[in-house]
Amino acid sequence: MTQTLTPPLIDALVPVRRAALRVPLQLALGVLLMALLAQVRLEIGPVPITGQTLGVLLLGAAYGLRLGALTMLLYLLAGGFGVGVFAGGGSGWSHFSGTTAGYLLAFPVAAAVVGYLAQRGLDRRVSSAALAMALGNLLIYLPGLWWLSTFAERYAPAGTSALAWTLSVGLYPFIAGDLIKLALAAALLPLAWRLLGYRR
Repeated sequence: MTQTLTPPLIDALVPVRRAALRVPLQLALGVLLMALLAQVRLEIGPVPITGQTLGVLLLGAAYGLRLGALTMLLYLLAGGFGVGVFAGGGSGWSHFSGTTAGYLLAFPVAAAVVGYLAQRGLDRRVSSAALAMALGNLLIYLPGLWWLSTFAERYAPAGTSALAWTLSVGLYPFIAGDLIKLALAAALLPLAWRLLGYRR
């Protein structure tokens, strides 16, 4: 017996009944949030620290499976077609062949999975929301690190293995910040539901 997915948080936050108005508004808000968080940037190497992953987790959980994935796809397309929504106001298709391409292309999948879990009720408690967010982070890191490793031969210092270089520039610098972002996102979702009066 399949379990019906519950309406996502965004439907309660933006209670516009007409889908013809609601969906474009929600998509626009999501892309705008991603663009703003992308500008929170610290250049540390081939992969900068940004607020994008926080946006993926929050929007995935708040928007649900379909809208979360669609928002990320629209965000990537906007950046590809020249809208400066990527880190540092960047844009262009070259971002999908650079060092951060694996992370970017994982955004729709991560948002979809987090959104699905949220619609199954995992966004109602901090502990279960944190698990969903952790899985979302993992789904961003795996393809991101795999793709980044293909640049090791070009950028890794002599005598440094591809794995060591990849982890040193694509994982280790982000762990502390991602734990903070994960905790923040996991706390905000249950709080929002409580404030809205939903106690399922």
